[in-house]
Amino acid sequence: MSNIPANLRYTESHEWVLDNGDGTVTLGITDHAQEALGDVVFVELPEVGRSLDAGEEFGVIESVKAASDLYAPLAGEVIEANEALEDAPETVNEAPYEGGWIAKLKLADAAALEGLLDAEAYAKLADAE
Repeated sequence: MSNIPANLRYTESHEWVLDNGDGTVTLGITDHAQEALGDVVFVELPEVGRSLDAGEEFGVIESVKAASDLYAPLAGEVIEANEALEDAPETVNEAPYEGGWIAKLKLADAAALEGLLDAEAYAKLADAE
């Protein structure tokens, strides 16, 4: 079983969401997702200032095995993208919940966070795959 931090929220498409407590969130892909992808070689980051709808594709992660689309778990505006991943995409593999974050959003509706999976629900989903 992958490491699944209890303080995060999750999506069925294996993105994690950290509530920064100020109406913003940090996004990334889960440990389970990076393991399934294998060695990440490229991350297409979203443009800062872009408005996203929940479920909208906002980037791509490419590994030696496959390319996977990234989907916005919540609606909001991209306020920061992790440009360090441009030079070191493998950080997604090495530290998916720390340095491997992908983007930060200013939420359109902070209450929408409650609709995402908690760690326990995500663990069940990941185990079922």
